[in-house]
Parts: sequence; C-alpha cells; structure tokens
Amino acid sequence: MPCERKPMRYGHSEGHTEVCFDESGKFLVTCGNDGDVRIWEGLDDDDPKFITVGEKVYSLALKNGKLVTASSNNTVQIHTFPDGDPDGILTRFTTNATHVTFNSNGSRVAAGSSDFMVKVVEVSDSSLQKTLRGHEAPVLSVNFDPKDDFLASASCDGSVVVWNIEEQSQVISWPLLQKTNDVSSAASLCRLAWQPVAAKFLAVPVETKVHLYERGSWNHVSTLSDDLTQLVNVVAWSPCGRFLAAGGVGGSLTVWDVSSKLCVERQKHEKGFTVSGLAWSPAGSQLAYTDTEGCLGLLDGLGSAPSTSTKRPTEKKTAKDFDDLFDDDDDDRLMDEGLSDGNSPVKKPDEDDDDFLVPLTGRARNRGAILDDENSLDAGLLKLSRDTFGDDDVDNGALLPAATPPAALRPVYEGPLPTPPQKAFQPGSTPAHLTHRFMMWNSVGIVRGYDDEQDNAVDVEFHDTAVHHAMHLTNSLGHTMVDLSQEAVLLACPSTDELASKLQCLHFSSWDTNKEWMVDLPPGEDVRALCLGRRWAAVATSALMLRLFSVGGVQKEIFSLPGNVVSMVGHGEQLLIIYHRAPGFDGDQALGVQLLQFGRRQKQLISGEPLPLSHRSHLSWLGFTAEGTPCYVDSDGVVRMLNRSLGNTWTPVCNTRETCKSKSDNYWVVGIHENPQQLRCIPCKGSRYPPTLPRPAVAILPFKLPLCQTSTEKGLMEEQFWRSVLFHNHFSFLSSSGYEVDEDDQTRSQKEQQELLMKMFALSCKLEREFRCVELAELMTQNVVTLAVRYAARSRRMVLAQRLSDIALEKANRAQEEEPEEVEPSAGRRPSGYEVMGRCHINRRIQEEEEEQVEELREEEEDERETEKEEAGTRKHPADVNLFAKEGSVIPTLTPIGKVGRANPFKVLGSGKHSSLSAPPRVTNILDNMASGRKSSPLAGPAGKPNKCPVLKPLAPRPKTKTQSTLLQMTSTKKKTIQESTQPSAEQQKQLEAPPPALPADNTENKRPKTGFQLWLEENRKSLTVDKPGLEETDIIKEAMGRFRTLSAEERLSWTERAKGQPGDAADLKKRKRAEGEGGGNENGQTEADENSAKKKKSLDPSAKLSAFAFNKN
Repeated sequence: MPCERKPMRYGHSEGHTEVCFDESGKFLVTCGNDGDVRIWEGLDDDDPKFITVGEKVYSLALKNGKLVTASSNNTVQIHTFPDGDPDGILTRFTTNATHVTFNSNGSRVAAGSSDFMVKVVEVSDSSLQKTLRGHEAPVLSVNFDPKDDFLASASCDGSVVVWNIEEQSQVISWPLLQKTNDVSSAASLCRLAWQPVAAKFLAVPVETKVHLYERGSWNHVSTLSDDLTQLVNVVAWSPCGRFLAAGGVGGSLTVWDVSSKLCVERQKHEKGFTVSGLAWSPAGSQLAYTDTEGCLGLLDGLGSAPSTSTKRPTEKKTAKDFDDLFDDDDDDRLMDEGLSDGNSPVKKPDEDDDDFLVPLTGRARNRGAILDDENSLDAGLLKLSRDTFGDDDVDNGALLPAATPPAALRPVYEGPLPTPPQKAFQPGSTPAHLTHRFMMWNSVGIVRGYDDEQDNAVDVEFHDTAVHHAMHLTNSLGHTMVDLSQEAVLLACPSTDELASKLQCLHFSSWDTNKEWMVDLPPGEDVRALCLGRRWAAVATSALMLRLFSVGGVQKEIFSLPGNVVSMVGHGEQLLIIYHRAPGFDGDQALGVQLLQFGRRQKQLISGEPLPLSHRSHLSWLGFTAEGTPCYVDSDGVVRMLNRSLGNTWTPVCNTRETCKSKSDNYWVVGIHENPQQLRCIPCKGSRYPPTLPRPAVAILPFKLPLCQTSTEKGLMEEQFWRSVLFHNHFSFLSSSGYEVDEDDQTRSQKEQQELLMKMFALSCKLEREFRCVELAELMTQNVVTLAVRYAARSRRMVLAQRLSDIALEKANRAQEEEPEEVEPSAGRRPSGYEVMGRCHINRRIQEEEEEQVEELREEEEDERETEKEEAGTRKHPADVNLFAKEGSVIPTLTPIGKVGRANPFKVLGSGKHSSLSAPPRVTNILDNMASGRKSSPLAGPAGKPNKCPVLKPLAPRPKTKTQSTLLQMTSTKKKTIQESTQPSAEQQKQLEAPPPALPADNTENKRPKTGFQLWLEENRKSLTVDKPGLEETDIIKEAMGRFRTLSAEERLSWTERAKGQPGDAADLKKRKRAEGEGGGNENGQTEADENSAKKKKSLDPSAKLSAFAFNKN
C-alpha cells in the first residue's frame, strides 16, 4: 500500500489533540489544549476557521452537521457545522468529560468522564439520557456498536467493558489494561473501535498489540502485531472495514489488512511524538493523525491499494467544465467498502487473471490517477477479485454480467499539470472573506474593514497623526480594495448586476473644500488592483487595462497590460506592476514585472522581465522600501530586493522562515527600511495572516544575504560588505533622480564598506592569500589601497605591496583624468566623500587615526614577527634587495613624493582652489618614483644599473608619530645590513648636511611646526647618546620620551610654546649644532652617524612615501 506522508503542521498548543473528517471529506476538524476547534480545508489551509469552546478541549465528534465537544468546563457541548454556532449543552458531568462519540446514524452521543460514568444522550432531546455505571476509575474511551445495540468502553481500572445500551447493563468485561488513577497518567488511551459495515469485530489496543473480539460470542479471535515495541494508543477502522490503523506512543503508524492479518503500511512520526488521534477520510484514501504536541499530519494514497471490487460509472457525462476535469470529490467510497456496482464490468470466470479492465471512457476518471505515484492505480484499472471481505454480508449472485471492455487503452498524459493562476491581491491586506480584516497596512497607516451584522465600515488610522486624524467611513458601496498615502485614500468596489465598478478617492490633503471624487468604470470592467503615488493614482482592471488618474481626479494616460494583474504598488514617481505573463506548471507561477517612472522624465525601467519566485510558491507581498527600492516576498518567506547596480536583478536579502519556530508559523510583512536595515513584520502563529483584534505587535527582523559559510569570519564579513553595498545603492538612484541625498549617511556607508574590505584584506594576509588580497584591493578606494600598501609592507610582503602600489597609482591616474582642470567648489557646499578622500591636504589628527588603524590590524601578527626580526638581525645577506624590481632600477627607498617628476594633482592652495594641472606625465610605479637617499647598492638590480627615474624633492619634514616610530623599529635591521655593504658618498653626505632647498611659496602650507618633545630631543640628543651609547634610534626615542615625561608640567609647556613660536630658530639651531659636531672626536662622529641613520630610516617610511594618498575618515 504505497502512500505519501505529508509534512506535519502546527495546529494547537502543546497537549492532547484529536482529529476527525466531516462526512464529505472536504474538512478536517481538530481540537486541542488551547480550547479551540479548528476547521481546515485540507492540510495546506493557512487560514483555518476556529471555534473557541473552552479552556481545554479533550475530545470531539462530528456527524450530520453537528459538532460535539468535551471541554474542561465539565460539559458536552454541541455546535453547528461548519458555521460553528453554539447549539446547547448535551450533558454535564461532575468532572471533565474525557471522550465523546456518535453512533452510526448520528442520533446518539456517548460520553465518558473522569467521574467513572458513561452517558448515552439523544441528540434531538438531551433530556433522554442513559447512564452506565460500573467502572471504578476514570473512563478512557467509548465506542458504539455499528448496529447500535452495544457500547464498548475502556477505563483506568484496567477493564474493557461491553454494555447493553437498552438494559444499561454489562455484557462482558475483560481485564486487559494497566491500572491507573487518572487519564493523564495512563500508559495508553486505549481508544477502541468497532468494525464498520460488517460489525463483526471489536478492536482493543492492548499494550503493543491489537486484540480482535468477535461480536456476539465475545471470543478473542485474533491478534494483530507487527513486532511493535511501543504501546498502541489509538486504533481506527477504514470506512470499508477492511483495514485497521493503529497509532503508538512512540509515533508509530501501522495499517493492517484484517482479512490476511498482514501489515500493509508502516510509517513513523517525523519527530517520534505520541499519536493521540486517528481518522480515516470517507473515501478511505487518507489517514489524518495528531500528536501530543498539537501538530496535524496526513498519510495520503492509502486508498490506491488494490481492493476486492470496484465501482464503475454507469453512464458517460457529455459536458464537463474545467473544474470538473480536476474534481477530487468523485465517489470512491464504494471501492473501499468492498462493493461492486451492478453496471460495472465484472471478471468472467474463464478470463485470464492477468487481464485488467479499463474504463469505458478510455481515460483517467479523476486527477488521482494522474497525480499518484507509479505504484498507484486508478479505480477503473483495478482487477476484480472473487473474494471479498465479509463474504457473509455480500451476495455475489447479485452481480450482473460484465460489459465488453474496449480493445485498447488510450495513452494518459503524465507530465506536469498547469498551475492555477494566482488571484489578484492588495499588498498589506488580509483575505476579503474575513468579516474583520486589514484592508491595508503600510508605512503611512492602517485601514480596517468591518462587514458584519452590526456595521459595514472602513476605519483609517495614521501612524503619524500630524498627517491626518483618524477617519471612520461608512462602506455603503461595499469597497473591497484600499490604498493609503500621505495625500489621499483610494477605494474601489466590484461591479454588481445593477451597479458598475466604482473608484472613490478621498483627497484629504487638498486645499479646497471638495476633497472627494468618484469614477464609474465602463460596463464589464472591474477593478483588480489599485495604488497611489505622488500626485497620481493607478487602477488595473479586468479588461487588461491600466488607467492613470491625478490625485485630484483628472484622467491621464491609459495603456494595456500584457497579462492579468496580480498586484500593483506605487512609491513617489515609481509604479511597480506584477502580472501573469504565461501559464505556470508544476506548482510554479509565471509572473512578469514592469517598473515605470513618471514625472518629467517618464520612462520604463523594467519591461516584462520574469519575476523570480521560490519553487512552488506564489507572491505574498509587494512594495517599496522607505527609500524607494522595489522588493517583494513569496509564500516561502524569501524577501527579494531590486539590485539596480547589477542590471536590475533581484537579490534575496532575508528568509523569514529561518526565524519561525514551527512550519505553520509565518511573518506578515508590513514594511522595509534600508537605512536602518529593518524588515518590519507581524508574527503569525499557525496562520499566514494576523487577526485585527487584539492589535498585533510589529516585530523587526534582520537582513542576511544567503552567502556560503556565513558562520566563518570570512563569510560573515563578505555578507556584511555586500549587504552594505546593496542597501546603499539607493543613494545613486536618488541623486540621479534629482533628490537630495544626506552626504553624511553616504560617507558613513562608504566608510563602513571600506573598513570591512580592510578587515578582509588583513584576514587574507594572515591566511597567506595574496591573490585574494589583490582582488579585495580592486574594490577599495584609492586611499584605502594606500593603507593596504602600508599593511603589506609591514607584513614584509613586498611582492604584494608592489602590486598594490600599481593599483593605487592606477586609481590615482583614473581620478586625475576624471577630475576637471580647475574645480571651484561653491561657498557653503560640502564636498562629497570621494573628493575628501582624494585630497592630499589633511590634518594631522586624521593621519594619526589612519596609522593607528593599521597598527590595530597588525597586532595579531606582532608575536610572529618578533622571531623574524631577531633572525634577520643576525643575517648579513642581500635579503632586502627587491628581487622583483625591473631591470635598470635600483633599490627603491621610500621618501615622500615631491613636486619634481609630476605635479601634485591633489595640491590645495591657500585660497582653497586646486592648482591648475598642466598635463603631467603618467607614472607607472609608486615605488620606482621615490627619491633615493644613497647610491645604489652593488646588489641593486641584476646589472647594477643606475636609476633613471626622476629624483623627487621631499616635502618639508613633519613630526614623528607613533606609527613612524614603529616603522623605524621595523626597518632598523634592514638599514644595518645595507650600511655594512656600502657607505654613503661624500656628495650624498654633503647633500644631507646642507640645508634643505627652499620650497616654493605655494607649498608653505605643508610646513608643520615641531612639537615640544621634538625640540627638546634635538637639543638633548647628544647627552642621551653620551649617557647610553650604542642605542638604536627607537631606543633613543623611548628613552627621550621617558625623560621628557619626568619634566614638570611648566617645563613641558614652555617647550611646547617654544616649538610653536620659533620653528625656524629651532631648525637653525639644530643645523648649527650639526655643523659644529663634524670636527668632533669619535664620540661626536658616532652621534652624527646615529642621526644620519635615523634620517635614512625615516626615508624608508611607507607613510611618507605614500603621503599623497592619505585617507580621510570623515
């Protein structure tokens, strides 16, 4: 018996749950510990109707349109079905009723209680009751004999009793169960059941087996077992009486063929919870079950097993519409009951057993024959058997002679079936069949609709009462669609036999007194969707037309739609339309999208592109973000947003199902914000839509791109970066559309992205992924690439630093070409983020913050580099030679870029204007254009050729910073190795001792005054070297800083004032002391060597080399 186990879904809160089918098989009815009875139109019903019965509901039964429940208020109540209206109380107990059931014709109800009593009540007159006394503990279950003569009951006293209803006496009692004092502590509920139709057996679950007792003789005739290790909790017979299903405490589901005593189906609860309720569908093809956690499940396809006889249609229908073609409600009940229609073709005695009879129509009788798996057979294709279950009750002689079967079977289409097209809906609205519903919930306000006996009205509530006060509108026209903006309320109603479809607008922002207008659509044309924008309204109709109106009521453009509209939404000057572009197959919807922009420049941004949806899902919400980016949500909870920078593609940004605790939970989206990144939605437990009362609370979900391995540090930073890029694309769109953009937010977003890139760059360096580092550098801005060069240089990755410097110069040249020859920023205009980052003139504080940022990224590698420094200090080999330098070049020494060789494109004059550029030559390598502080080493380059690059004059010296001190420490070992191999020439010494050349007047702003500490160090350097000879430059600076801190506050303040007041005098004094020290002894010579060494080390500072590409964090 091949069957399909459907995924379980949330039905009720945790606790005992029961289920039953109605007589038509269309509805599933469940009850649970939450006190509700839910009516489901199939397992996939996302909005079941519910009836609140009491605090808890322990059991239910359904027959003849009457719903009977046993609730926690010690009563057995009756409700109408499917309306759910209360219809009185059948009976009362002194404690909770535990189980209720109908007899075969629905005229009586039996109920067992925890007060040890069983009552049999007439439905038509509840005063006619029979009370069965005899149990000594709470009653577990009750069940009627199909012939209405006997009643069986099980109790916590361990007994199973058969009662004579009319005599109110016990017929027989079996001590079969474990004794307990309460239903909640019972090991098994022992939900026994009589066999329908034949009424031959009573099935009683006893521990891990099911005992069958014969009616009348009350003998134990058979035991059904399948080597079960778990207690059987509940049993249920199929409508035909042939199959018996059992649910276990550990979640086992077993189906036996009673005639052969064989197990024909074994299933397991997907989570192993106890099965507390079982119910067969009237057709016998489905078995519904519930568990003790409040969930509902379904086994489908049970009726597809070969039965003993089949029912064949007696006549051929001549007219069938599309709905009849896929009608699932064909009468399959007789197939399961083991009966045969007299007009059905019956197997002749002399026919071969392998011949199968086919339908007279030559086609599948219903959709079940097409949708079932390959092991399933249509009822018309089943072979008839000579043996039937219950031979005593079936007269085989009554069968008529068989009709002649057709010669051949026509082929049946087995491909995917067309998907029913999704109906049009308004985003932010709940279904129209609800009496109290949300007609609109968006970023402006909430519109509620009431359609009941007391009132038929529309309430409009604004989130911001400054927009407008709340309104109460009488819905006399029966409006079903609403949209709300900060200018107007737009309503529409469908057409009737007497009235045309109407469009009504309340323009509450109008300055005149007439704020309302109404338009009748042409006959035969109904409104399918509507929306409001900035000073316009749009209406899509059933005639595949889209009509535009002004907000004041002027008819504007009109055009045809490519297909039936599904949904439509407006924002500002944008209009987004979703429509059916083709039929969908295999559960998928084939939707198309159009995005129009109105205003002065009317254009179509997206024209007829397919709308991507999850497999077998439909569109559930459509809208714009608060910043104007189109987005939508499908029924699988996937939120997608338009990526304008990637060719108007749709990017998934969130999956709301990942945060749902249960499969039946959903989030109802009401709005999306890009800045800050917020998904505003309402959690719905067990349904897709929220109720109007009480007012639901709005939750905020985070966004997350579905990138790979987001649990790792690399994947997390990649997701954060690309999400930041996507959610800040609206800046460029708004600026191109003529809107003002907050430059602070734009600069902040760019800074966030660049910081993430720098962190990913540092991580890639740590993982030895240099090629990945270059790929990340391509995404960086020019000044951040400069920081990456510094980081690579400090990490001793010279090849990477060389490639990054090429990228930096390429970006600089590209920016130089794009920059106009003379830029005159207007007064009061704030420069953009890229203009700020491209300028060379930055303040010292920003520069120090950038260098400290590099230091923070280097902290993780400090321990590894300590060992390398010690080893490098003991080696004397050409390790510092750039092995990747081009032929004819020398060892590049890192000095600031001067004005010789090419003009400074980022130079800012004192007047605040950029200097005019006179087409400077393009440079190709930032390292090859640095001025050399010494002659080339014999090891420089393969042939030791001199450097032919132009010599760049250095900029004026600037105070040393903490980062530069670290650089001096890093490059000290390299300097000592080069000093041992070569000595500076006399000409270079003279050049170092000579005063620096006078800088042009327009470069005076680059001069910076020295600090008090630097001035103190220059005057006391000799005393430091005398006291502690042999110190490295870094150690000298540390010692000087320690001594400077010991000075009093007044002395430090005086040095600072001297440094600010006489920068030139201090420099001249330093030069005079340097000149006087040339004729000194070895001690003075050592001091001068230390100073020259310090100068050379400073020339290797990458921060000075790349000072033109400083990074402004503002």
